[in-house]
Amino acid sequence: MYEEDSRASAAPPELASPSETDAQHAAAGAEPHLGSFAAEHLSPTYPQRAPWGTAQRLRAWQAEALDQYFAMDGPDGVGKGPRDFLAAATPGAGKTTFALRLATELLRRRVIDRIVVVAPTEHLKTQWADAAARVSIRLDPSFTNRHSAPARHYHGVAVTYAQVAVKASVHERLILDARTLVILDEVHHGGDALSWGDALREAYRRATRRLLLSGTPFRSDTAPIPFVEYHPDEKGIRLSRTDYAYGYRRALEDGVVRPVMFLVYAGKMRWRTKTGDEMEAHLGQDNTKDITSQAWRTALNPEGEWISAVLRSADHRLTEVRQQVPDAGGLVIATDQVAARAYAAILHDITGELPTIVLSDEAEASSRIDAYSSGTSRWMVAVRMVSEGVDVPRLAVGVYATSASTPLFFAQAIGRFVRARRRGETASVFLPNVPQLLALANEMERERDHALDRDSEGDDEWALDDDAMDAAEREDKASDALLQDGEFHALHSLAHFDRVLFDGKEFGQLAVPGTPEEEEFLGLPGLLEPEHVHDLLMQRQSRQSRHRTAREAREASNAGGIEGGTLEDSTLPEPLHRTLKEQRQLLNSLVGLYARQSGEAHGLVHAELRRLCGGPAVGQATVAQLQARIELLRRRVRS
Repeated sequence: MYEEDSRASAAPPELASPSETDAQHAAAGAEPHLGSFAAEHLSPTYPQRAPWGTAQRLRAWQAEALDQYFAMDGPDGVGKGPRDFLAAATPGAGKTTFALRLATELLRRRVIDRIVVVAPTEHLKTQWADAAARVSIRLDPSFTNRHSAPARHYHGVAVTYAQVAVKASVHERLILDARTLVILDEVHHGGDALSWGDALREAYRRATRRLLLSGTPFRSDTAPIPFVEYHPDEKGIRLSRTDYAYGYRRALEDGVVRPVMFLVYAGKMRWRTKTGDEMEAHLGQDNTKDITSQAWRTALNPEGEWISAVLRSADHRLTEVRQQVPDAGGLVIATDQVAARAYAAILHDITGELPTIVLSDEAEASSRIDAYSSGTSRWMVAVRMVSEGVDVPRLAVGVYATSASTPLFFAQAIGRFVRARRRGETASVFLPNVPQLLALANEMERERDHALDRDSEGDDEWALDDDAMDAAEREDKASDALLQDGEFHALHSLAHFDRVLFDGKEFGQLAVPGTPEEEEFLGLPGLLEPEHVHDLLMQRQSRQSRHRTAREAREASNAGGIEGGTLEDSTLPEPLHRTLKEQRQLLNSLVGLYARQSGEAHGLVHAELRRLCGGPAVGQATVAQLQARIELLRRRVRS
C-alpha cells in the first residue's frame, strides 16, 4: 500500500489572485504560510508519485529549503528571500517540485510576475512545462527567439541554454518587461562554453530572482558557473557555495532514492595498435592509463564478445527484477550513435524485442523517451547525451557502455536509475572494470563543490577524463576517427563477472557468465529493503564460493577433460601475485643477469624480447606481455 497525498489526484485550482489570498490571511489575522498555494497539489517527486511513507505536503528537505530561502535577507528586505539561491539535490529528490513550490509562493506574495525556466535540452523544457501545468502555472515551451514576449495567457516561458546563447537580448527583454523569477535547471551547464556563460549573465543579470538548481553542482573544468558565488577554502582554492544541499546518503536514508548495486565485469582484451603491435590485457588489472583506455575501448566494441555477454547478463537481471516490478526497464548508455545502433541489434537478438533507440536531442527523440517512459517495453539504448535530466522512473537496470569518466557525467548517468517509486526497489548498474569508474562508484555519497582552481595536492579527480563531458555535449565521432586513422583495432574480447560493489564494499569473486556462480548475483530479488541488501549479498557470496568449490572438485575428478570446466577457466585470468611494478623489476633483473652471461647490451636484450614475444616497450607492456618475456628469459638464463 502506497501513501500519497489525496489532493494530488484532484484537479488543482487556478492560482488564487494575490489580492484574494492576502485578504483571506488578513481576515484571519495570520501570517501567510507555505502550504496555502497551488503547488501543494504537485507530487513531491513529479512526474511519478513518491515512494511509500514520503509523500506528504512536502518532503523534509523541500520544507527545509523553503524555510531557509525565506529566512534569508534579500533585495526586498530582511527575511524576504535572496536574489540568488543555489539548491543542490541528488537526482530524483524532487528539485522540480521544490522550484515550482517556491515559484508559486513568490507569485502569491507578488514578488514576481513572470517565470522563465532555462533547461539543458528541448525534452526537459517540455517536461518543465508539463509539471508547471499541474500547478496551474502556464509556461510556453514553444517560445522562440523570434518572439518578443510570451502570449498573455502564459505566466512565462521555458527555453534552453543554447537558445539563450544564440540571442541573449531577446531573453533580457523578457526579464526587463516584468518582475521575473529565472529558474536555471542543471545550472552547471552555464559554464559549458564561454559564450554560454556570457549570454546567461547578459540575459539575466537584472532578473528579480534567480533560482539555481543542480543534481551535480560541480564541473570537471574551471569554467565559472554564472551567478554562483565562489569562496576560498583553507588552501586558497575557490569553491562554489551551495545555499542548500541534499546529498545521496541523506536521500537514501529518507527512502527518497534507490540503493544502487554495481555489477562489475572484467575480461581478456586483445587489440592492434597503429604500429601493428598486438596488445593483450585483462580489463581491470594494474595497467598504464593508455593500456586501460584501449582495453576499455576493446570491451565496448560491438563486434566483440565482451559487450554481448554483459548485455545478456543485464537482460537476465532485468528479467529477475520484472518478476516483482513488471514494468521495470533497462537503459544502455552508449558512446556514439554507431555503437547505440549496434547494441540495440544485440539486444534485439537476445530478447526478440526491438529496443527504443534515442540517438540525439531531436523532436522525435523526446517523443520516444515519453513513449518508453509510459510503456512497459524492456530496453532503451541512447547516446550519453540522454543521461542528464531525463526522468524515466521505471528504469531499474543500466549498462554503462560509454567511455565518459568524469565525476560530473558519472553522477548524472547513475542519477537516471535512482528515482524511487515504491518501497524496496533497487537499481542494478553494469560497469566495466575500469579504475576510474570503480572509484566513482565507491564515492556515490560524496558531495562535491565546483573548484575554480586545481588542487595539485588533493585527489586528482580531474585527471580522469577532463574532455569527456565536453564530448558528451556534441556528436561524438572519436571511435570512428580512431578506426579511420588506423590507431586502434579491436581483435577479441571475453567477459567474466568480477564483483559487486554496494555501499563502498565488495562482494563476490570471478565467475564466467552463464554459470551458477554469476547467477547468485544476477538472481537477487527485484524488491529488497536497503537494510537487507548487505546481508543478502554476504549470503550470495558464500553460496558462490560453494558453487566454485563444487566445480573445482568436478574438474579435479575429470582432469584433462573439457567437460570439467577447462574451457571455462580459460576465460579467467591467472592470479596476479605481483604488481605491475614488481613484474618490471623482475624482468629488468633477469635482463641484467642474461646480459652479463651473454655479453649483450641491455637494450639489445629488450629489443630481442620484443621481437620474439611481441608488444611495446617495458613501460607500456601489459602484465601478460611482461610475464611472457620473463618466462622466455628464465629458460635462457644459466643457473
